[in-house]
Amino acid sequence: MAEFDETFDWVVVGSGAGSMSSGLLMRQAGKSVVILEKSPYVGGTTCKSGGVMWIPNNPFMDPGEDSTEQGITYLDKVVGDTSDAPGTTHEKRLAYVVEGPKMVEFLVRQGVQLERGSHFWPDYYDELPGGCKTSRTVVAKPFDKKELGEWAPRLRQGFLEVPVRLDDGMKLAFANQSWAIKLQFVKIGLKIAAGKLTGKHWVTAGAALQGRMLKAALKAGIDIRLESPVTELVVEAGKVTGVVTVKDGKPWRVGGRLGVLVNAGGFARNQEMRDKYMPGTRAEWSMVNESDHGDMHKEMERHGGVLAQMDEMVGFQMTRAPGWENEYVAPGAQSVTAKPHAILVDQSGVRYMNEGGSYEEYCERMLKRCAVVPAVPSWAIMDSRYIDKYMVAGAGHGKIPRKYVESGYLKRADTIEQLAELIKVDPATLKATVERWNGFVDKGSDDDFHRGDREYDKFLGDPFRQGTLTTLGRIDKAPFYAVDVVPGDVSTYGGVITDVNSRVLKADGTPIEGLYATGVSTASPMGRVYPGAGASVGPSMTFGCIAAKHAAGLGNQAV
Repeated sequence: MAEFDETFDWVVVGSGAGSMSSGLLMRQAGKSVVILEKSPYVGGTTCKSGGVMWIPNNPFMDPGEDSTEQGITYLDKVVGDTSDAPGTTHEKRLAYVVEGPKMVEFLVRQGVQLERGSHFWPDYYDELPGGCKTSRTVVAKPFDKKELGEWAPRLRQGFLEVPVRLDDGMKLAFANQSWAIKLQFVKIGLKIAAGKLTGKHWVTAGAALQGRMLKAALKAGIDIRLESPVTELVVEAGKVTGVVTVKDGKPWRVGGRLGVLVNAGGFARNQEMRDKYMPGTRAEWSMVNESDHGDMHKEMERHGGVLAQMDEMVGFQMTRAPGWENEYVAPGAQSVTAKPHAILVDQSGVRYMNEGGSYEEYCERMLKRCAVVPAVPSWAIMDSRYIDKYMVAGAGHGKIPRKYVESGYLKRADTIEQLAELIKVDPATLKATVERWNGFVDKGSDDDFHRGDREYDKFLGDPFRQGTLTTLGRIDKAPFYAVDVVPGDVSTYGGVITDVNSRVLKADGTPIEGLYATGVSTASPMGRVYPGAGASVGPSMTFGCIAAKHAAGLGNQAV
């Protein structure tokens, strides 16, 4: 029998949101919990993200607005069951739709302040049966980091550390078009100033979620240890009974009476694994945290876990503006080509996708296109009206940093043909592409790729325009501009196959006793599709709770 230096009921690897939700449920059941985090900071990539949960029929939706039936209908339709996506089954998707709202209600009872992310944040395939054209999103309310006391500096930095709801923060890019948004901007500034005077440090988005989760976890008595990488799973007679971590620079063996939950993130920062599983992608284009190296992917596989969907990532298009390599969060380009007066073309000058929609699908299409025609990088093509009204890499509204032009990042020309020469594509081809696009705009319908048909396309566009013109706009006012777009990501999307109870499965389909996993350490229960905003964080937190319920023998018992 293995000897341990100490033992807990529940050992959790990684400190993402799914770790916290699982740990809180275990503590509510009266069990002891330790969370072992590899890095010096709590929160994982969740902290750097929007911190959005996609939860069908969540308790913040209006009565009758959604249902379990609508949620599973949508998931079954958009995800489906295919042999190349063994991480998903109808049973797992149904478990998610049923247990997700319960998870949210449980967290609220633990004092985690949550709210609806927006009343208009549509599903990414909202036109499908069961799709939601309003919003199934849940987020945390803005959080004063100072409430964490001595733990405040240990919470990983977020991307939006201001006192503003995520939904409102997304509107600030349109401040030049609305006095109401300008007033909101002023109010935020005043609140920041007041916070400095009163000793507050406001965060929102993922940092707010993880800050609130950390506060609840500490209050519940969860033992959280930083700089404690797990190097091995301890296995006895086929059962995982604990882990080997590090304490004071030496190996430290920690037992788990009820099991071990792995929620250690993906492998986005491991270029060797990326080359093996998703060639053509780059670790430096990822927005995940620096410790995301797939260590536990390898360790779970070593003990019989089966890796699947490893060629998938949660793509998030980015543009390489000057200094992007040193940015905490690389400049995203999700909505750049979904705004009016802009399109995306490959290196032949041809448009090849709907530039709106799911960021996961956007990057997937870019990589698939590149196998046929060079498309990494692709080029965002814009006219002067775009530059006057919208933003690129944090700049715009008629103001372009000199370094953008002098560095060669932002290409500028008086004609489309001249712009084509700057980006080394055939001038006649690019001109024909732009003219075809302008024709679609004139009749209000993108006949090639149907941009603007979905509510989500419009969500990414200009809310001050109407109908399909929220995202469609002619490219015909000189000067013309181009910036590169590459397939970045906010995480990898493949890992070990798990069952409906979050148990890691062997090749023969039987579970590895004592070993559970959730989050992007697993082959996503969403298969190869990203159905809506928060389709990584939501499942991580939900299946983290499901794992705890199963390990503690709670079944469907309320907690």
